Amino acid sequence: MNPFLSFGVFLLVLMTLLVLRTPVGVALAMVGYFGVAAFVSPGAVSQLATIAFSLSTSFILVVVPLFILMGEILASTRIGADLFRAAEVWLRRLPGALAVGTIWACAIFGSVCGSSPVTATTIGSMAIPQMVKRGYDKSLALGSTAAGGTLGILIPPSIAMIVYGVITDTSIGHLFIGGIVPGILLATLLSLTVVGIVLRNPAAAPPLLERPSWGERFGALGRVAPVLVLAFVVIGSIYKGIATPTEAGAIGAGGALLIAIVMGQMNRSALMRSLDRTVRTTAMFMLLLIGGLFSSFLLSRLGVPQAMSDALTALPLPAWGIMVVINLVLLVLGMFMDPGSIVVIVIPIFLKTIITLGYDPVWFGIIVTIQSEIAAITPPVGFNLFVLKSVAKDVSMHDVTKGSIIFVIPMLLCIVLLTAFPQIVLFLPKLLLSR
Repeated sequence: MNPFLSFGVFLLVLMTLLVLRTPVGVALAMVGYFGVAAFVSPGAVSQLATIAFSLSTSFILVVVPLFILMGEILASTRIGADLFRAAEVWLRRLPGALAVGTIWACAIFGSVCGSSPVTATTIGSMAIPQMVKRGYDKSLALGSTAAGGTLGILIPPSIAMIVYGVITDTSIGHLFIGGIVPGILLATLLSLTVVGIVLRNPAAAPPLLERPSWGERFGALGRVAPVLVLAFVVIGSIYKGIATPTEAGAIGAGGALLIAIVMGQMNRSALMRSLDRTVRTTAMFMLLLIGGLFSSFLLSRLGVPQAMSDALTALPLPAWGIMVVINLVLLVLGMFMDPGSIVVIVIPIFLKTIITLGYDPVWFGIIVTIQSEIAAITPPVGFNLFVLKSVAKDVSMHDVTKGSIIFVIPMLLCIVLLTAFPQIVLFLPKLLLSR
């Protein structure tokens, strides 16, 4: 069968299963299993069992529940409110201070939580009511929180980067380090977007007239210092080569538990709730990963990645032009597929092209992560949109979507900057390699 026709049939069957509300991981596994049996050979099905076993026993994946547990423990404390308060008092003089503060609170919380929805929920449950109470436009309040929440998967640790690293056999440690500067850059671009919106329409964010004292500022900073230290220790230990990502995850989970205990917000029920959510999320993650590898095996045996690479590299375009085409494809797919599905299905197809064009897989991993962020806030299936709709009261999906869509622009601008200047991503990983 023609590789492109094979890929078309694959997508059609997969989308049909998803429309029928089949869980993504199950749908991917089903398509992979039956596709291999029908179009490769019945004997090749046994290789899928080997793939599943090898993945399930991979030591590197121990990092997944550790980082998830770290985020879940901290999400059960008041640290989200403390981060928002600290950002609010330090950034109060800026136009749209509460919205800008929300973005930076999400950025800091993202440094100890690898999940976009958890980040959006934790910060949004505190930030959105405060912004609405102060007279902020609902769309701005919701949009800044939705966009800020996506930083949870760009600023390390990041579950999305772990998926990409496993699928593409790329160093997770290098991906984590490579995401630091782009994360700060994107948080800055999102903040500038808020400032621009408020300067154009001051009524969208009334200024805060109260001026906090220096004592209040440093007091707020002191309450979030443990989380800042924890983030520094986790990422710093990876950068310095003191710990592997898995060991850093153990340090992070232990540190988060210690912080929660010291704050007096960890009891037996809270711990059991955090463990339960960690197990559920990890199981869902593993199912998605195994299903994705089944599908990737099928597509590889059908020759889809090679055919796609040959077709893209044959285009009469420079390397950056082909990257524009790839990013447009990812942007469109992100409107209709969840980020996890995109990473496990599409990225193995594009990876050969990326390497052929001379781009670094670590750099491409950051680009893919930002595309996943865009997918999280673009309708009709943007997950952060639904999360905030459930968190905020008396808001419509129109309010959430209207406020979020403007923040796609700074995200696309960030991709343009990283494409024009790849060293923004690569200089820290290269420093790590030179040690």
